[in-house]
Amino acid sequence: MAQHTLTLYELNELVRETIEVSMPDEYWVEAELSEVNDRGHCYMELVQKDESSKTPIARARAICWKARWMYVRAHFESVTGQSLHAGLKVLLKVKATFHEAFGFSYNISDIDPTFTLGDMARKRQEIIRQLQEEGVFELQKELAIPLFAQRIAVISSETAAGYGDFCNQLDNNEYGLVFHPTLFPAIMQGEQVEQSVISALNAINERLDDYDVVVIIRGGGATADMSGFDTLSLAENVANFPLPIITGIGHERDESVLDMVSNTRVKTPTAAAAFLVDHLSRVYMRIMEAQEALLSLVGRRMEYERMRLSRLSEKIPALFRLFRTRQELRLDGLMRDFASRVQGKLESQRWQLSAREVAINALVGRLMEAKRQQIRLLEEKLRLMDPQLMLKRGYSITLYEGCAVKDADSLKSGYEIETRVANGTIKSIIK
Repeated sequence: MAQHTLTLYELNELVRETIEVSMPDEYWVEAELSEVNDRGHCYMELVQKDESSKTPIARARAICWKARWMYVRAHFESVTGQSLHAGLKVLLKVKATFHEAFGFSYNISDIDPTFTLGDMARKRQEIIRQLQEEGVFELQKELAIPLFAQRIAVISSETAAGYGDFCNQLDNNEYGLVFHPTLFPAIMQGEQVEQSVISALNAINERLDDYDVVVIIRGGGATADMSGFDTLSLAENVANFPLPIITGIGHERDESVLDMVSNTRVKTPTAAAAFLVDHLSRVYMRIMEAQEALLSLVGRRMEYERMRLSRLSEKIPALFRLFRTRQELRLDGLMRDFASRVQGKLESQRWQLSAREVAINALVGRLMEAKRQQIRLLEEKLRLMDPQLMLKRGYSITLYEGCAVKDADSLKSGYEIETRVANGTIKSIIK
């Protein structure tokens, strides 16, 4: 048995004195947070992992006392835009302490936010590089927002002020345009952001035909706890989503990876609503301009056709007269030509045809009579086709706006029509 024994308290006191003497200074230490418990004082579990196997090779407890923690937390969050959470790499200024009752821990006096920013930037660049290697980083940019983007799937916290602002902006737009937003609730800050937003995307994916575009919004509150939007899994889900995604997650500092892979990034929920209103209003203006151009074109075409029909109706009598004159002249010419040829033939071959003279004269007479009969028939047909004669027989022509009426169903009550008869014109009102 040892000649001298120590109580546990005495041994712990000796350890405390040894640490105080041998390690009187503060040290800057790099570590990863495995647990963070903010209870006024902030209690942390620190860990260091093997680079290749990612298994822990060192662990320690650390504490930042309330009076110091208020300043350290505010400074860290204002610089990095997020709160301390598990998985974050930090650079801590610590002093080794040992308490007889509570054991060993590190007392934290400061945290360097620039170190964490560098680690965050490195992780972000690694995610971007992996997305680019997979060929999905720009996939959302290749999707076109539909012209009539009115059916909107919204991923947001149901109680967030930003969601209410978004809906109010859509409902009260100055153009009176109608939108149909549907909320898919999700947790929009903290460690559950990634899985919650992915679950909402999966729910939308089951009803793709019901929506034109997806909007992910997060408004109001501090800009802390944004790390959930900088994850590889969420970025892959957004990049590969078949509908255009608009993000407005309400932070000014830097684009998150989610913003980078989305189709369109705006700053706030109200800006997302304004973007959709502006997009649809531009489509509406294009439709109105096309409508005006079409109406103008149709009006000009109708006026042209109306004038053309009026000119044709004026030309019909003259065309009949011209046709009759041309036919008479043609028949006269045929008769003269025929007579000339017969006479020439008779004169040149009279000595050969003397025996047939009687037969030829008879034949010529029959032919002449036949031609005359044809002429008389043509004259009679032309006479019967004369519109004026049709009017004298008791027929009439009904016109509306200068055009002949062929279908009674085309006339409506109140139309003024004109009826032409042989000796004048009658105007009537349809009842």
